[in-house]
Amino acid sequence: MKRTKVKIQIQAPGASTDGSIVAVSDSLLRKWKIPPHQPLQLRFGSFRQDVRVIPSGTPGVLRLNGALAARMGLTTGHRLCLQYKSAAKALTLGPLIGVMVSRVYAGTPDKPFGANTAFCRELTEACRLYGAAVFFSTPDDLVAQGDTVRGWHYAGGWKKAAFPLPHVLYNRLTSRKLENRSSVQQFIAHARAKQNTLLFNEKYLNKSEVFDALRHEAGLQVYLPESHLLKSLQQLKSMCAKYPTVFLKPVTGSLGKGIIRIRRQEGGGYACHFASLNGSRKLSYPSVTALYSALAGKIKTQRYQIQQGLNLLTVGGRPVDFRAVVQRGETGQWSVTSIVARIAGNHHFVSNIARGGTLSTVKDALARSGSASAAGGLAKLRRASLQIAKGIEAQVQGHFAELGVDLALDANGRVWLIEVNSKPSKEDNTPLSAENKIRPSVRQLVQYSRFAAKF
Repeated sequence: MKRTKVKIQIQAPGASTDGSIVAVSDSLLRKWKIPPHQPLQLRFGSFRQDVRVIPSGTPGVLRLNGALAARMGLTTGHRLCLQYKSAAKALTLGPLIGVMVSRVYAGTPDKPFGANTAFCRELTEACRLYGAAVFFSTPDDLVAQGDTVRGWHYAGGWKKAAFPLPHVLYNRLTSRKLENRSSVQQFIAHARAKQNTLLFNEKYLNKSEVFDALRHEAGLQVYLPESHLLKSLQQLKSMCAKYPTVFLKPVTGSLGKGIIRIRRQEGGGYACHFASLNGSRKLSYPSVTALYSALAGKIKTQRYQIQQGLNLLTVGGRPVDFRAVVQRGETGQWSVTSIVARIAGNHHFVSNIARGGTLSTVKDALARSGSASAAGGLAKLRRASLQIAKGIEAQVQGHFAELGVDLALDANGRVWLIEVNSKPSKEDNTPLSAENKIRPSVRQLVQYSRFAAKF
């Protein structure tokens, strides 16, 4: 199989309207020994068209008829990888990446994906750089029939078009309800059956599933605070007796929503802090029994993970944790793309940016902690996040290529796992420099997609 990158060019009006003819540079025809004027099959995702290739004097260009390009969802300027498979007599363009997004805001045509629009533009630019094409579809666009799917792409502005079923499908749906919608699951099954589409980050991870799975992976127990699915008053009593602080975390929560911190008070009783957007709300209870009774309503409607409290490093009295983005790249192997420190906001005990937290470099946060135990912290965090990502791959069903691994360092310099997120926010991890560059994490997404689609 031979491959290169080509620029798509649409034939000018008045040129041949025969969609079965495509023009490829003469030098490439000679190099790959492609017979001109002989029937070949042009492929792009699920798209198939019998064509004849004619030589062109313009190097590095694939020229298409306008109607043919429209059926493929391509416009002038697209840069794609081109493969020639002589045995199959096929010219294959790609990879085509479909991204499932939660919604489109019809009233803001310049920002159709709201706060994620900048990321979608960035991903589009990364695709141009590495020779790929990308479109963005909502659950309402996904229909489990035929060879095409509706979606949005950027071509001098955001436009909607029909695209072939993609080589790769990237799940950026931001709610479990949307992810589990029957039409979404039917479309995924259809794309897999029809086009052998590879889906990655196919589901949310819940906290209980992650901790239960990683307990079975040799060498990872050292990172796991004691953690259980909360099922009874006796379990709460046992954890509160064992640790001065415990946390209750919604199994399916995100962005720090619904977290409850329980602290044993010196004079007796327990203080409960409830995370909220404006800080934390405190209530006190004379006993674990009274506390459990007060929480009974929440526990009936929402499953909680009860977790050992940790004595975290602090910066200015505020707890700090670390978000590592771990991704598969151009060889399919896991690597650590970035790690940032997140310092909790005033009156908050969670560090999420959505809850008033601030970003810092790891080096700066460790230095500002003033703790001798912070020495060597960055290397420990990198090692732990990579091991945990590989543990998820080994122990959790599903295909993942991008994980947000939230870690903490305690006052003794020990690394602990807080949680693993299969949909790391594209806002929390904005770069600490304001330079208008494509972030390494976005480049990795495209490079892995090329690898996964065998381009």
